Amino acid sequence: MKRRDFLRLSGIAASSLTFVRPELCAAARGPAIITLDNARPSVSFGVQTGDVLPHRAIIWSRTDRPAQMLIEFSTNETFRNPWHTAGPVALRSNDFTTRIDQAGLPSGEQILYRVTFQSLDATRVRSEPVVGRFRTAPSTVRDVLFAWSGDNVGQGWGINLDFGGMKIFETMRNLNLDFFIHSGDTIYADGPIKSEVKLDDGRIWKNLVTPEKSKVAETLNEYRGNYRYNLLDVNLQRFNAEVPQLVQWDDHEVRNNWYPGQHLEDERYTVRSCDILAARGRRAFLEYAPIRTAGQSGPIYRAFNYGPTLEVIMLDERSYRGPNSANRQSVMSGNTAFLGARQLNWVKQQLVSSRATWKVIASDMPIGLIVKDGKTAFENAANGDGPALGRELEIANLLKFIKHQKIKNVVWLTADVHYAAAHNYAPGRARFTDFEEFWEFVAGPLNAGTFGPGELDDTFGPEVRFNSVERGMKPNRPPSDGLQFFGTVRIDAKSRVMTVRLHNLEGAVLYSVDLNPER
Repeated sequence: MKRRDFLRLSGIAASSLTFVRPELCAAARGPAIITLDNARPSVSFGVQTGDVLPHRAIIWSRTDRPAQMLIEFSTNETFRNPWHTAGPVALRSNDFTTRIDQAGLPSGEQILYRVTFQSLDATRVRSEPVVGRFRTAPSTVRDVLFAWSGDNVGQGWGINLDFGGMKIFETMRNLNLDFFIHSGDTIYADGPIKSEVKLDDGRIWKNLVTPEKSKVAETLNEYRGNYRYNLLDVNLQRFNAEVPQLVQWDDHEVRNNWYPGQHLEDERYTVRSCDILAARGRRAFLEYAPIRTAGQSGPIYRAFNYGPTLEVIMLDERSYRGPNSANRQSVMSGNTAFLGARQLNWVKQQLVSSRATWKVIASDMPIGLIVKDGKTAFENAANGDGPALGRELEIANLLKFIKHQKIKNVVWLTADVHYAAAHNYAPGRARFTDFEEFWEFVAGPLNAGTFGPGELDDTFGPEVRFNSVERGMKPNRPPSDGLQFFGTVRIDAKSRVMTVRLHNLEGAVLYSVDLNPER
């Protein structure tokens, strides 16, 4: 990073990020400890919350040296009579990241919290406090509003201070969301950033650059550095401090289109084993995402009940898949795995046991859009027109189960393809017909290249109801073109109607549809 950019970024951070909102500043300062600033732990990457339930939430932060995380919680902005929690110790072994799974919270309440770090070298020396807020999930019926999108800092488009950084996060923050689903590609570990990119009109896109973002990630530190790079953005830090997240991963957290057991033929890599790269990428992902798992080996797929109206089922379509291939097998096996047998059964059980009106399946890849891996292989389930084959067999199995178990109001949300779309799937248009009509909504990218609409596979009868970009558009459009997209979902407490909207970078509504619940 150039010195002037570092100073500029540091100045923004100092003025904007210590506190969530100006009115909280006086309340959050707490007792001063007089010491040199360089002797105090720093909290330069802000705070995050995630995996919020009615009575618990993950609180995440990072410091720059060995220190203990200390948290105060309050339900009022004055922090009068807060309750205190001593969190874990930040150590070099976990890149000084910390998280706590805080239980005992009131349901359906706005919770304010402030994080400080107490130095292990001098216990009276603490960092400046950093304040965040979130709403716990409700136990009773109320309106729910959340957003989703994916694909961040990809195709060479990084943090451009002249552009205003990753502005889409500020747009979403201003919507007062209950939570945000990050649908994967939280980083682009295989996408190095150059300091300058020449645009079609002759202007120059200027990226902040760090050493870890200057090459493909192979070491654990390089994977961690991709997350640290994203957290340099002021918009993202403010968003993280105010909007809880449900985070899943896709391929770019490790390497484009990777699958277990793959050996790379990519000259950019000295480490060619995707199993080794994935182990390092997974560790960095779990260190930096506010996610609740059973350690490094626990599943990334998980589910969240958000009151009587909503259940969110988060998939992992990366960890258990078979090799990318022509995907034309006629019988399910390890080679056709997409979710894998264990996760597929888990999804079925979550759907059967859910009592929520709406069941949202958060998928890191779309169902009917064809995503190729080279000339003959496919990256997702879709493999071209025709009957269900290969990875489509798992999707067909799940859709058939949903129909025969009479599970109502299932909606799919996804990202991955770098534009926004609304797809309606119906058996009357399909080659595989043993399922009920459903919707899939696509959103993204957040801060990455935009691409034209993909080709649809007719196996499950998709019909395009909306596309955010035109066919034939020049690929990899920069964020400055304004073609960055996210979606929102609002569930009305009284009618239970789900309103799905697709938005652009500025927040304008490009498409909206009301879905009436089946009883």
